[in-house]
Amino acid sequence: MDFALPDELIRLLADLDAFIEREILPLHAQDDNERFFDHRREYARTDFENGGVPRPEWEELLAEMFRRADAAGWLRYGLPKEAGGSGGTNLDMAVIREHLAHRGLGLHNDLQNESSIVGNFPFVHMMLEFGTPEQKQEFLEPMLAREKRIGFGLTEPDHGSDATWMETTAVRDGGDWIINGAKRFNSGMHSATHDVVFARTSGEPGDARGITAFFVPTDAPGFSVDFHWWTLNMPTDHAEVTIRDVRVPDSAIFGAEGEGLAVAQTFVHENRIRQAASGVGAGQYCIDRSVEYARKRLTFGQPLATRQAIQWPLVELQTEAEMLRGLVRKTAWELDRIPHFEISDKVSMCNYRANRFVCEAADRAMQVHGGLGYTRHTPFEHIYRHHRRYRITEGAEEVQMRKVAGYLFGFAGPNKVER
Repeated sequence: MDFALPDELIRLLADLDAFIEREILPLHAQDDNERFFDHRREYARTDFENGGVPRPEWEELLAEMFRRADAAGWLRYGLPKEAGGSGGTNLDMAVIREHLAHRGLGLHNDLQNESSIVGNFPFVHMMLEFGTPEQKQEFLEPMLAREKRIGFGLTEPDHGSDATWMETTAVRDGGDWIINGAKRFNSGMHSATHDVVFARTSGEPGDARGITAFFVPTDAPGFSVDFHWWTLNMPTDHAEVTIRDVRVPDSAIFGAEGEGLAVAQTFVHENRIRQAASGVGAGQYCIDRSVEYARKRLTFGQPLATRQAIQWPLVELQTEAEMLRGLVRKTAWELDRIPHFEISDKVSMCNYRANRFVCEAADRAMQVHGGLGYTRHTPFEHIYRHHRRYRITEGAEEVQMRKVAGYLFGFAGPNKVER
């Protein structure tokens, strides 16, 4: 049992750091791009007069970062070779995401919109698993080249975690489908060319089967982006969407008819383990900065680091970081070897605990830094605002704990109790 990272992965992290120093940091620094990372100036990123969506200049900077990362072979590292990637494993990606987050905030790994020089592409994995040849031809490369953008429409005004009770419906009409309903926090809609809309096509409310995913063009008659919800971390890309008699062909179905939740589950599984890894890295960053500050800061004639009131909370967090790092890497390693549904509970453990951990680490960093920690001159409030959302999105922590309980007590998973 060897817990050391492979030499190849260690070299890869060094090469990644060298690329950041050579290509990304100079881009971050030029043409006053620093304004986008000065969180006193959130308006630099956010078009407050246009619904709070990202400003075009901010998105163009991200696009240039993506182009450089793609040209250097980093952006698609975690994708299979058929999508132009390097076939990076789940373990590789977990270690890389932690490493990038541990570097702190910057263009190499921005929190607000989850952009990174090593891309996290859940939609690509969904497309490779569920897309038809025609859909792959239409979307795969254009999506990676940012020529087509795809939103994700699962949550509704009256249904979030209880997705099986969704009220959006799709009814067959000849060779087409007519979709009616509404979506809330529909991500990516400020620039999406298409939206993956989940709708009930058969069965009864509460049934897992009978929900179907559809590719819907955002310019289709009857498809309306009503407004964007302003969130704790801005800018926002989470829209309220209304769908009135939107007609799509049968070829718009993504995955199997009635099996849309399998598509959605793939999306959240791809995100959960990598979010957990990022949470460990960002939380470790908060701990490290707090320790550094406490060693330098003098209070009552002595370094702040000599106070047990400072030491012990950081000791608790460092212990949590070590335990989480081990669980995340072990779970990622297992995901490379066994079907994900067999360890879905472990993925949920990683995600909800890491999301909680990084929020606690950011909050403690604010406390250790005192008044400075509460200001936007330090990065901790931004880290907190970003990671706080993950305790709700991709499965609220209560829902993920419910998943763990299902496996633990045999109500769900591979050891489900026979009734």
